[in-house]
Amino acid sequence: MLEVMNETIDIQKVLTTLGIEDENHGAAIGTQWLATKGEKIKSYSPVDGKLIASINAATAADYEASILKAQEAFKSWRNVPAPRRGEIVRQFGDELRKQKEALGALVSYEMGKSLQEGLGEVQEMIDICDFAVGLSRQLNGSTLHSERPSHRMYDQYHPLGVVGIISAFNFPVAVWSWNTALAWIAGNVCIWKPSEKTPLCGIACQNIINKVIEDNEDAPDGISCLVVGDAEIGKLMSQDKRVPLVSATGSTRMGKAVSQTVAARLGKSLLELGGNNAVIIAPTADLKMVLPALVFGAVGTTGQRCTSTRRIIIHESIFDEVKSVLKSAYGQLKIGSSLDESNHVGPLIDKDAVKMYFDAIEAAKAEGAEMLVEGSLLEGAGYESGCYVEPSIAIVDNSFKVVQTETFAPLVYIMKYSGDVSNAIEIQNDVPQGLSSAIMTMNMREQEEFLSQIGSDCGIANVNIGTSGAEIGGAFGGEKETGGGRESGSDAWKVYMRRQTNTINWGASLPLAQGIKFDLK
Repeated sequence: MLEVMNETIDIQKVLTTLGIEDENHGAAIGTQWLATKGEKIKSYSPVDGKLIASINAATAADYEASILKAQEAFKSWRNVPAPRRGEIVRQFGDELRKQKEALGALVSYEMGKSLQEGLGEVQEMIDICDFAVGLSRQLNGSTLHSERPSHRMYDQYHPLGVVGIISAFNFPVAVWSWNTALAWIAGNVCIWKPSEKTPLCGIACQNIINKVIEDNEDAPDGISCLVVGDAEIGKLMSQDKRVPLVSATGSTRMGKAVSQTVAARLGKSLLELGGNNAVIIAPTADLKMVLPALVFGAVGTTGQRCTSTRRIIIHESIFDEVKSVLKSAYGQLKIGSSLDESNHVGPLIDKDAVKMYFDAIEAAKAEGAEMLVEGSLLEGAGYESGCYVEPSIAIVDNSFKVVQTETFAPLVYIMKYSGDVSNAIEIQNDVPQGLSSAIMTMNMREQEEFLSQIGSDCGIANVNIGTSGAEIGGAFGGEKETGGGRESGSDAWKVYMRRQTNTINWGASLPLAQGIKFDLK
């Protein structure tokens, strides 16, 4: 048991509630768990370094079984009316409400993010289910006017088939739900490869949806399949012509590999990759609003969000003031167990991430960075996992090689800009990535320039809020090396469907388009 603010979280009870055992199988074809015999994956908590449980990974044969099951399920699922599919997604959302505390605790314990963020991630799952339920009655096309008399045209959307989902460790349940809730109401079936760093979260989610499938006769077994494994499972999915859409979240390196493989077979890929997100601090910014946005953006989830704030671009007239305020705020951060809600910063995911963090600091210093705050590894009681670090702030130039890359850790770079906001925008856009961005200003002209076609080149552009914390109602995604895909809200549902244009001749003759004459005697 773990003591958390005078309360006790019984991790064993959490695991039991979610159907997780000491030894688990890593493949589910619908509600049936396969007796997997792949390499054993051991899931250790970065919170305390303890073994949570182990999983026998899925093999190529298990993947093949899941594909066959999913294909079979699709044949009947696509014929279930979309509002009825929405009803089943609604029930899934209700089950998530019942399991929110347990699943949120597991997310926090297995991944290392704060308990509030773990619970918030499950709330995102609930929210996307609610969104999908309403959307199930709005999968609309358009009616078009034909140039030919007595003709009608319209476009409509049909399901694709099997949707493959590859998710990352930092959002071990929410990203899957963004994809699968929309894919299901669109009439697709899903196969999910969760991160091998957070496999138990995947098993827990499969157990939750299994209950809903078992309670609904018209929800065919196989609309949700799970395959826990390493990169080889992802390669099989990317190469498989039976998977028309692969949605992959992770590093740019991984995304490029998936994209090239899927494109080689002319499949569709939805990519959510790296971010190098900046906040511009203009002279008119309200620093009381700025501070929490900057600090949470930089250290929330221990800097392991694709939308984490990586760069802060500050006008030279207020640079020293912002620098001083930031340094003071970092001195107040509480670092410790992510299950203790009084802490601001939890652990990194594993020791490899710790090494990457300190390597980035050394690389920045080698290029000439001045360390405003240089974090170190925390050791001793409460830090036994070896994954706890102090966040860092480095004063840099945007051209530094290390600044041009994404460091998935609590390392934020600060830099100056002079002149008007166009100079700051130029600095912000001068990186390969294009996910999230923000400006802090009370100047309407600066705000509108930032949001205009000459402004931020990112998929997300915010004013007077930070780079993190996107709502599910908006389409989520970015440009450039971030991948260019969109998930979650708005009209992101269209990527999960194939578009079809229909022309109907209800007249007594056959006129051709463009006035072409083709007479036969």
